[in-house]
Amino acid sequence: MSDHPYDEGALVPDDAAVVPPPPPVRETEDERFLATAVEELARSPHFALAKDSWRIFRIMGEFVEGFENMTGQGPCVSIFGSARVRPPDLMYQACVETARQLGEAGFGIITGGGPGMMEAANKGAREAGVASIGCNIELPFEQGSNPFVDLDIDFRYFFVRKTMFVKYADAFVIFPGGFGTMDELFEALTLIQTGKVRDFPVVLVGTAYWKGMVDWIRSTMAAEQKISPEDLDLLYVTDDPADVVKYVLTRYRSQNGHGPGEEPTRVERRRGGDRRRS
Repeated sequence: MSDHPYDEGALVPDDAAVVPPPPPVRETEDERFLATAVEELARSPHFALAKDSWRIFRIMGEFVEGFENMTGQGPCVSIFGSARVRPPDLMYQACVETARQLGEAGFGIITGGGPGMMEAANKGAREAGVASIGCNIELPFEQGSNPFVDLDIDFRYFFVRKTMFVKYADAFVIFPGGFGTMDELFEALTLIQTGKVRDFPVVLVGTAYWKGMVDWIRSTMAAEQKISPEDLDLLYVTDDPADVVKYVLTRYRSQNGHGPGEEPTRVERRRGGDRRRS
């Protein structure tokens, strides 16, 4: 019998033919925000507009809460991947090791706070003794934070949460995952490609998993000139946790002049001031 906190069969004997009830479904704040209230618009357009306008204050408050909690956490790496993997999975174990080594190099770890790869990354951060941050999201079904999160921040709106992932990360490390993982990956690539954020490392872990996508980007996207040849350099693919850390650390030092947790020299501080003014 498993004692894993996210194993839904943990309390059910192996020989019991029990079908667990489906999780309760509830309307989320994102759903309410994005819905077009046809009946309200027909009845009172002004009321519908006022309702959406007042929601701005809730969104603003969520940004403020995120900023207050995340500011000062130090250099961090955001780690993404499937919520559906379990500890026996080799990729889960690789994620723990990657996060642990990144932590030992001086980086805090940011995840979505849930199970699977998120849990693995937070576990590695806990083992390294660095900031283990979980940016949890309200979903139609309940999702609690994993037990390895030290700083737990709850978000109602996906776009606010995604801002925190980018704003406070010095790199993205992406393990095999589904639609949500792809969403984070391609949003990061879009922000870098369009110059909305400075170029930061985007690392894909699992060459076998990512091969088909990377080959398609090269043979179709780039070949048909939907992206520039240099855009292929935005992705770094590897299987080795130590290689992830080396790549992220090298890029961090090249951009900042020093490693995480190291004091910049006087020349580096002056250059940093020049970069901020540019």
